[in-house]
Amino acid sequence: MNVFVDLNAKYQVFEGIGASGAWWAQEVGSWTHDADGSGKPARDRIAELLYNRTSGIGMRTYRYNLGAGSRESGAGDIQNPLRRTFLFENDQSAVYMAKAAAREGAGEIVMFVNSPPESLTKNRLSHCDKNKPMRDNLPEKNYEAFAGYVLDAAESFVADSLPLKYISPVNEPLWVWNGGPEGCHYSPFSAARVMRTFARGLAERPALAGVKLSGVENGDIRWFNKSYTRALLRSKEVRDVIDSVDIHSYFLNPFGMRGLTRPDYLRRYRRWMDRHYPGFPVKMSEWTHMKGGRDRTMDSALVMARTMIEDISILNVASWQHWIACSEVDYCDGLIYLDLPEKTFKMTKRYYATGNFSKYVPQFSRRVGAAADSKDVDAVAFAGGDSVYVIAVNYSDKSVGADIRGCGDIQKIVVTDGESDLEERIPDGGIVLPPRSVTTVIAREG
Repeated sequence: MNVFVDLNAKYQVFEGIGASGAWWAQEVGSWTHDADGSGKPARDRIAELLYNRTSGIGMRTYRYNLGAGSRESGAGDIQNPLRRTFLFENDQSAVYMAKAAAREGAGEIVMFVNSPPESLTKNRLSHCDKNKPMRDNLPEKNYEAFAGYVLDAAESFVADSLPLKYISPVNEPLWVWNGGPEGCHYSPFSAARVMRTFARGLAERPALAGVKLSGVENGDIRWFNKSYTRALLRSKEVRDVIDSVDIHSYFLNPFGMRGLTRPDYLRRYRRWMDRHYPGFPVKMSEWTHMKGGRDRTMDSALVMARTMIEDISILNVASWQHWIACSEVDYCDGLIYLDLPEKTFKMTKRYYATGNFSKYVPQFSRRVGAAADSKDVDAVAFAGGDSVYVIAVNYSDKSVGADIRGCGDIQKIVVTDGESDLEERIPDGGIVLPPRSVTTVIAREG
């Protein structure tokens, strides 16, 4: 089997990988005990595992969730306590995790909002009314107050020398948010008006010079991305303070529809962006499996790796971010599983497979051409410095011999499979991709 690398086929600059601190950081940020024998407080150890490039997997982006205050009020239909969030002034544990991530090497913090503060919404809740699920829950008269709340929090981060790069005021505006977690529905036009309000607010805050907006983080690769993108980019005020369109690449099918595949929809949106907004970057700011049950195995790691390669190589995303870094629930999400009663944690194969991308591919590398001539193998490649980084995913139950063509001598391979976790190997002869594995191949460019 051959993997063909084309260094002359140059695509997007890839900034790196990230993950969200919702909602686990509110809990883990208070864990000062040693949970794994490392000699470090658990909260610092988890930050190290996620963001340190030497002793962890070196992710770049930490997504800080700015809360709406349902934790203080207890109002609304939110059954899981961790789905309730504090207002910023009471959010010490989650803020601690943002600071810990930055200390360990996170070079970018995105401050994102699921719902405006309860005091500003129409129903005084952090989610929409059940009998009016598609009604915007933020009255226009409160847009400026909402922006003030968020920008005040942003200034606090900047004053603490945290690497705040983006503010995302609108998150998955399409969905019906009538309980469960915090959330707010916005039409495309109201989402754009919120973004314009934030753009004006940013212009009035010298302390936030260099901080940009991101959004509007629509929640499915198929539904209304064009509508929200068109409304977002119509305003010059917004275009001046935004440098990408951020979307979520979920592929949900609640109606049992058949037809186009997930890659088909990625291609459709990419073609539309190239036609209407050529050269304007797209970032993937949230994805997880949307599947019940905890899975720590290569089963979910392979699904995740396939999704990452599709988004990077078809949608040409400039960064890729997990929904959450840590999970406390019985669900297939998170790179690390938490045991809240015991205050311990366990790693997943998703964590290590993410590291095949985030730990070894230098941030801001350029994607180059890569293709495998086997239906059982996917590949994506990056060039950075004088090296080439090829990530090859073998989905089959058999080992596959691989010849990497188009680059120089192989320096190192890194394997994550059922038996190995980011195991570094110096190749002796040909490269073999183990069964059901994610392998990073590092080669000289010449």
